[in-house]
Amino acid sequence: MKIVFFGTPDFAVASLSAIMASSHQVAAVVTVPDRQAGRGQHTTASAVKQYAGAHGLPVMQPERLRDATFLAKLEAIGADAFVVVAFRMLPKEVWAMPPRGTFNLHASLLPQYRGAAPINRAIMNGETQTGVTTFLLNERIDEGSILLQRATPIAATDNAGILHDRLAEMGRNLVVETLDALQRGTIAPQPQGPQTDLKPAPKIFKDDCRTPWTATTKVVIDHIRGLAPYPAATMRLEAEDGRVADFKLFEATPAEGPETAPGTVVSDGKTELKIATADSFVSILSLQMSGKKRMTTAEFLRGFDIKLWKTAK
Repeated sequence: MKIVFFGTPDFAVASLSAIMASSHQVAAVVTVPDRQAGRGQHTTASAVKQYAGAHGLPVMQPERLRDATFLAKLEAIGADAFVVVAFRMLPKEVWAMPPRGTFNLHASLLPQYRGAAPINRAIMNGETQTGVTTFLLNERIDEGSILLQRATPIAATDNAGILHDRLAEMGRNLVVETLDALQRGTIAPQPQGPQTDLKPAPKIFKDDCRTPWTATTKVVIDHIRGLAPYPAATMRLEAEDGRVADFKLFEATPAEGPETAPGTVVSDGKTELKIATADSFVSILSLQMSGKKRMTTAEFLRGFDIKLWKTAK
C-alpha cells in the first residue's frame, strides 16, 4: 500500500523505518515545523524529519493541518492509508481522507492510559503490564476502534527509557502487521472496552516531577523510575543559610533506617544518601545537580557536604 506517515520523535522513527523495510511504500512524511531549541535557540528538525531526509522521503511540515494547500497536496498523493505515531491530533479532513483509514500507534493497552505520557504514567502508577495498540482515529483523542494490541510485562528494574525502547520495537512490528492486515482485509476494528476505572496519561509538567517524600518507598521509587532518564524526578535541598540546590534523580532502591520524618536526609557523607519516606527510606544511586553532570552518589558526595542540607518543602 501507499502510505503517508505522520510523526515527530525518536519513538516514531522506529515505526517509520519498519514501514520502509516492508512491502509498503512511504510516499511522504508529515512532521512538525522546525523549532528553535536549547540555550542557543538553534533551529532543530524533528527526529522523523532527520530520518526522512537521510532516506530521500518527501517531507511536509504544515503549521496548520486544515491549510487548504496542505490538504490538496496530501490528497494528491493518493495514499491508501495514513499511519500516525507520536503526532498531534488530526482533524477529520485529514484522517478521513485515505480509503483504508488512518491509524495511530499508542504506547499503552487502550483504553487505559490515553494521553501524552502513557509510558511514564504506567510506571509511576506501579503497573506491572503495558503494551502497544493500533487504533483507527476518530474525533476523540485515543478513543477510536482498536485494530491490534500486544502486551509486555513491566519489570521492577524498568525505567521509562528502557520501556520506551522496548515499546518502540514492539510498536514498529505492530504497525507493519496492522498494515498487512488492512491490505488483506483480515482485520475487524473493535470498539474500546469498558469506560470505567480508566487511568489517564496526561502530559508531564514540572510539578509532576517533584518527588513525593510523604508517600511510601514503593511510590517514590516508581515515581523516580517512571521519569528516568527524562524528564527526571526532581528534589530540592536547602541549607541552613538559605541556599537551595536542585537535583534530578535517576536511580534509587529501597533502604532501611531509623523512624523519622519523611524527607529527612541521612548520609554517611561518602557513599550513601538516603531520604526518609512515609514508611522507610529510599537510597539515591545516581543524580544530577543543576548545572552539573550526572553522577553516582559516591561521586557527588566527594564534592558536596551533605550534612549542611535538608530537603525543601
